[in-house]
Amino acid sequence: MLEKLISIIEEQLNVEGMEITESTSFKEDMDADSLDLFDLAMAIEEEFGIEIPSEDLGNITTVGSVVEYLKSKGIEE
Repeated sequence: MLEKLISIIEEQLNVEGMEITESTSFKEDMDADSLDLFDLAMAIEEEFGIEIPSEDLGNITTVGSVVEYLKSKGIEE
């Protein structure tokens, strides 16, 4: 799941070649703004077949938080 997620992040946020780990922050490390994060959330929803309510977006700040969120929705590796 992490590899697929990193691929989506690289494509959506245009950060190919950057070292991305679970502790990588979208805003601090990737300079993502709210529109970037919205587009990323839509791509994640499409890829994993889930819906991320807007109230949950504020809790998704790092790559690891996305992994934990997906696991909480029953999506495993």
